[in-house]
Amino acid sequence: MGFGEFITLFVLAVGLSMDAFAVAVCKGLAMKKMSWKSAVIVGLWFGGFQALMPTIGYLLGVRFKDKITAIDHWIAFVLLGLIGINMIREAFSGEEEEASASLDVKTMFVMAVATSIDALAVGVTFAFLNQNMPVAASLIGVTTFVLSAIGVRVGNVFGAKYKSKAELAGGVILICLGTKILLEHLGVLG
Repeated sequence: MGFGEFITLFVLAVGLSMDAFAVAVCKGLAMKKMSWKSAVIVGLWFGGFQALMPTIGYLLGVRFKDKITAIDHWIAFVLLGLIGINMIREAFSGEEEEASASLDVKTMFVMAVATSIDALAVGVTFAFLNQNMPVAASLIGVTTFVLSAIGVRVGNVFGAKYKSKAELAGGVILICLGTKILLEHLGVLG
């Protein structure tokens, strides 16, 4: 993996982690007193699922790769575009998610799955792009872990004013990456 590929993957990891970051900000907002232990728990849940879901998506994508290689770049473009558009829509919706300080298994499981569904779709695109999955899943998981732990702190200190900005940034990043993949496969970008 070259430096350019690593940077692209890192930017993708940051984009994917913005939903988790936004939810972590809400978690921090709901906590009367934040502890780093709580931030690590949130980071482990979100980072773990953000690493697991693209791996599952990759395994599903590999099964169908040979059947749809001619349109794989369109699939990546559409999936990343739809995920990005949805994140931007959520950023502008003005709907506030209910903030809960609870870190129980049921609550965290549901939140971790909800914030990582987009990573499942991205994992499918990785199968078509011949991505090194151990590296990709690790980078996505670690990036999400770090940003989620920071998000808990940011929410606890500054409140929810960064939540919609994080979702907007994540959406724009994913749309740009989907467009880049499409343009590279069409030969527009070298």
